[in-house]
Amino acid sequence: MHISTPGAGRRRRAAVAAAAGALLAGTVLASPAQAAATATTCGMREGLSMRDSVGNVFSRALYCDNLPSDVYARAAFDAPLTGWLVLSPSWFTCYTNGPKDTQGNTVWYYTQGDQVGEMPRIKGWGTVPAEVVQVPAGAAHPYPADLPRCPWY
Repeated sequence: MHISTPGAGRRRRAAVAAAAGALLAGTVLASPAQAAATATTCGMREGLSMRDSVGNVFSRALYCDNLPSDVYARAAFDAPLTGWLVLSPSWFTCYTNGPKDTQGNTVWYYTQGDQVGEMPRIKGWGTVPAEVVQVPAGAAHPYPADLPRCPWY
């Protein structure tokens, strides 16, 4: 049961309108330099507490812009799809090796998809090929060099 207080709908509509206005103003006022700065988001984040669907806990992760991608149950293009990356940036907690992607990389990154696929109990967790992760120009995969290797692969 939902209990509404007098004026709550009006306050909620006003808050939504203010948020939408702020978003639109930010979009209109953003300069090309600001847009370019956000287009290259990629770096390690420490002090996290992320838990995957099988109980692995991660305290640090790579936070990078990414391309839309299928998320695979293991580092293989013929593996079941656990989900899809549709938003950017995303978290990448560790890496493993697998078949080459179209750029010749054998590195695959472990992440959680934004949408869940064929294995709902996995909650979208799986791997994506390196070409999906937008690391800084000239950087080698895995990026950064101290990103941990996934211990179960």
